[in-house]
Amino acid sequence: MARVRGGFSRRTSAVRERLRGPLRPIVARVAPGAVAVRRVSARLLGPLVAVVTRLGWAVLALGLIAWIVAWQLGWVEMAVFAAACGLILLAALPFLVGGSNLTVSTTVDPQRVTVGEALVGELSAENHSKLPAHSMQLDLPVGAASLIFDLPPLLPGKSHSELFVVPTERRGVIVVGPPRTTLGDPVGIYRREASRGDLVEIFVHPKVTPLEPLGAGLIRDLEGNSSQHVSMSDLTFHALREYVPGDDLRHVHWRSTARHGKLLVRQYLDTRRSHLTAIVDSNAESYRSESDYETAMSVAASLLVRALQDGYDVSFLSGDVAMSKAVGRPALDACSRATAMSASIVDVASRGAQLAPETSLVVLLTGPHANFLSLQRAATQFSVEVGRLAIRADSQVAPGIRNTGDLLVLSLAELSELPSILKVALP
Repeated sequence: MARVRGGFSRRTSAVRERLRGPLRPIVARVAPGAVAVRRVSARLLGPLVAVVTRLGWAVLALGLIAWIVAWQLGWVEMAVFAAACGLILLAALPFLVGGSNLTVSTTVDPQRVTVGEALVGELSAENHSKLPAHSMQLDLPVGAASLIFDLPPLLPGKSHSELFVVPTERRGVIVVGPPRTTLGDPVGIYRREASRGDLVEIFVHPKVTPLEPLGAGLIRDLEGNSSQHVSMSDLTFHALREYVPGDDLRHVHWRSTARHGKLLVRQYLDTRRSHLTAIVDSNAESYRSESDYETAMSVAASLLVRALQDGYDVSFLSGDVAMSKAVGRPALDACSRATAMSASIVDVASRGAQLAPETSLVVLLTGPHANFLSLQRAATQFSVEVGRLAIRADSQVAPGIRNTGDLLVLSLAELSELPSILKVALP
């Protein structure tokens, strides 16, 4: 059997090779035309095929089957049924016409709110065509939900508006739009959807609580604030003192030296540019509940707001979200984008040290189930000059302060406890 198959295969190959030569010029001439026909048919029939619903395909299939049966068996009833299916398909086509010059816009103001604030948006549609636009359906995605509006018929140049409420009960980023118009017949044979307008991002910021000033930072900078730490090289002059072997001779005050008969050198006060970096643990297993995670996020937002009011530079990291040196309310947008994910707080702190090497105070925010050694490792990602603070959000504990020597750990149950406990921890 193997030899027979092999011989037959060799014979067919030989026949194929004999035919390939004469057919090659014909194929070369026909192939471009076939490709062009395929492209034209795809352009013409593609949009029509896309708007046919499942019900439309079912009616078409039933009509074809009825026509074949009527043709083969001569059943008049089947012929009438096939004709009825064809009439339904043809009668539904005019409902797809219109809506091409319809402009749909979405307005939501303001685009940045705090959790729980009321927010209302407006959806407006205007007919720019010279022909009336018949009624259609408007579908507006709002976050994970979708709002459906019935748009009435619009005369040329006329518009219609609808108000809608944006839910702000949860922190996050709510994407509104883009709005989609839906044209279709009453039976449901055809359905044509078109996206109109752009999407709008709504930032729902976490709740914040007022805090007292955080105090001076730890890094010297030309634009910093004077501290009470004496330095031998800076901008803010403090006093004169006697020369000590090892002092830089460039700081000798020669006029005072000549007047008093001994070497006197200048002393300065450190000027420090404060930079707060808040790192929120994004691992859901570190928290007792989702509310604790939201409390930690609100604490971070409160610290960022207070730091901005004090003129600090700020940075924020949580999971794969990172922000540095933003100003104003956009600085809290990163808090809205952050979501719970399995990311190590040590790795995030390492990225924070690279993102903001000039940090003067780093605050680690986590839950009661976070490993204390992980917090220490996260804190050590920053230099020894940086102030370190850890805050645990735990709804089942009383406010407390724990000083481990190199890391000060605060515990709180609610956001309202932050001002009092922070005042004790950072006098």
